[in-house]
Amino acid sequence: MKRQLSRRSFIAGATATSGLLLTGCTDPILPPTYGSLLGLGEALTFASHRLLLRNQPLAREFDRGSISKGFPAINTTFPEDELYRRLLRGQFADWRLPVGGKVARPMSLSLQDLKRFPARTQITQHNCEQGWSAIAEWTGVQLRRVLQHVQAAPDARYVVFRCVDGWWDSIDMFDALHPQTLLTYGMNGQELPVQHGAPIRLRVERQLGYKSLKYVSSIEVVDRLDHIEDGSGAMVVSYGYSWYAGI
Repeated sequence: MKRQLSRRSFIAGATATSGLLLTGCTDPILPPTYGSLLGLGEALTFASHRLLLRNQPLAREFDRGSISKGFPAINTTFPEDELYRRLLRGQFADWRLPVGGKVARPMSLSLQDLKRFPARTQITQHNCEQGWSAIAEWTGVQLRRVLQHVQAAPDARYVVFRCVDGWWDSIDMFDALHPQTLLTYGMNGQELPVQHGAPIRLRVERQLGYKSLKYVSSIEVVDRLDHIEDGSGAMVVSYGYSWYAGI
C-alpha cells in the first residue's frame, strides 16, 4: 500500500527536487508569500511547476510570421524620471546597470557591455494577466551569462530587479538560470522601444507578463527576500497578485 503524501511533504519534496540543484543547495525554497491560506495555494502551484519543469523545458517559440502586428504597451510607457530622460536623449550612452549583492565581482554594465555578451533571439508569446496575449521577437543577453560574469555566490537564491518607474520584483535562481530568461535590448529586429522598456527589459517567458519588467535599473543577487522592501518578493503582491506567476 502506497504511503499518502501530506501537503507539507509534497511541497518540501517538490521544491527540493527542483532547480535548486542548479545552485548546489538542498534546502527547499518556498514563495516569499508562503504562510497564509492564499500563500499555501501559491506554494502548491510553485512546487508543482518546479517538479514538472525540473528539466528546464523551453517555452514555445514561434516563426517570424507569427509576430503580432500590434503589441500593447501598458503601465508606464515613458518614465517621468529626469535622469532617465537625460539618458534617453543621449541614446543611453551613459546608462549603467549596477549588478551587486551576493556576487564576487559587483559591477556596473553599460548597454554596450551587455551587447558584447553572446546574444539570444527568441520569438515568444507574452501572456498578460489582463487577458490579452501578443507575440514578439526579443533579442538580448541571457541573465545566466550576466550572473556567471559577476560570479553569483553559491548560496544565492533570488535575483531582485528594480526599475526606473519604481517597480520592483524578484525571481528565484531556477527561473534566473533558464535559457529563455533574458535582459533584452531588441524587439522585432529593432532597438527596444521606449514604450516597451528601453534600454533593458526583463523577459521571463514561463511566467505571466507582469514578471517581465520594463526599464530595469539595477539587479541585486540575494539569499533571502524578507529584508528586501516589504519582504513580499514583489511590488505586485500588495495589489493582490502572486509573487510566482508561472504558466
